[in-house]
Amino acid sequence: MTELNIADVIRALTAELATDPSSLVFLELGELLRRRRQLDAALKVAMAGTARYPDLADARDLCARIHSDAGDGESAFDAWMEALRLDPTHLGAHKGLGFLYFRSGDHRRALRHLEIAVTRTDEPGLHAAIARVRAEMERAPAAPVAAPPAAAEARVPFVLDASSSVDAPAPDPEVFHGLGASQQGLLLLDTNGMRLGGGLRNRDNVDVSDAAAAHMAGVSREAARAARLLELGAWLSVTAECLDGNLHLSAPSADSVLLAVRDASIPAARLALLAERAGDAARRWLERPA
Repeated sequence: MTELNIADVIRALTAELATDPSSLVFLELGELLRRRRQLDAALKVAMAGTARYPDLADARDLCARIHSDAGDGESAFDAWMEALRLDPTHLGAHKGLGFLYFRSGDHRRALRHLEIAVTRTDEPGLHAAIARVRAEMERAPAAPVAAPPAAAEARVPFVLDASSSVDAPAPDPEVFHGLGASQQGLLLLDTNGMRLGGGLRNRDNVDVSDAAAAHMAGVSREAARAARLLELGAWLSVTAECLDGNLHLSAPSADSVLLAVRDASIPAARLALLAERAGDAARRWLERPA
């Protein structure tokens, strides 16, 4: 498509969106504007579409790519994490986070996201990126992990576009040491959605640990925000009673979240006590000497 044709398409899409603000053409329009480096206009279109469709992962992905092109790695990171919360299998979010983590020096998380992404697309660039990450890990296996890209000047200078579960690096089995059978149905994750220990299985006995962890990325921030808006102080725990089971969320540390799950026959109060014991074990594990 020539530059002249792109301009015509942008004008046509702009007119269509003006006529019907609820149209999903904002995704195509925002992407075309992004490619032409009209980033302010692209972001305005993307943010308006996101406000209209807050549960649309593709809209968050578009915002993330625009932020990334503008050099705002922190906003890009947050938008991609939100896309994964809405759709744990989103290709673009996994690719974007993979490259952001790589640029920030966190090769383990970068590899996890890129390997998930490559199960959904056979792009040669992804295979090359994975090979590069692995080479870096082999060169410096004991290198300290860098700060998450939300706090780093991470930039992704190209288009990133969802995915199914791939085994992440094995979580430490010692997290809930001493709880015996009680450690079933316990999942410890960091605030970026990376599983640290424990695991969850659904009714079909399928391991859903990594998908659940990714889906809960940012949950502690949302809980803290809600508590702050309601002027309730720091959040300590959240309990959800469902038809077929009960859930209990707590924060063993500022950077981690613990999810405890039991069937409906276990009262919520008893689940809270179990979660408290598990939280103590998780804290000891998190505070162990490096």
